Amino acid sequence: MSVTAEEIEFATDLFADLGPLTTRKMMGGLCLYHEGTIFAIVHSDFGVMIKGAGAFQAELDEMGLTRWTYQRANATKPTAMPYWKLPDSALDDPEDACAIARRALAHL
Repeated sequence: MSVTAEEIEFATDLFADLGPLTTRKMMGGLCLYHEGTIFAIVHSDFGVMIKGAGAFQAELDEMGLTRWTYQRANATKPTAMPYWKLPDSALDDPEDACAIARRALAHL
């Protein structure tokens, strides 16, 4: 299922304080870019997820955020993607969401 126009508008509004954003539909959802760098995705089943790289991955884990995983056919363990579900508190607070996004972008 693809993301809806409402989900796209919500995500772009949530991160609007970062400055100009671009988007691209892919990976079953929507990728959000700031200055050409992907920093988040929106998926209709998983919501808004922030990209983790380097030391920021450990910070996201320490925040208790849920990492996006999926089970591949014939695999013995789930495949982990470099995206973590944005906390509910950040979904209600664009300032918090943008602060997390800025930390993510600093590690990409």
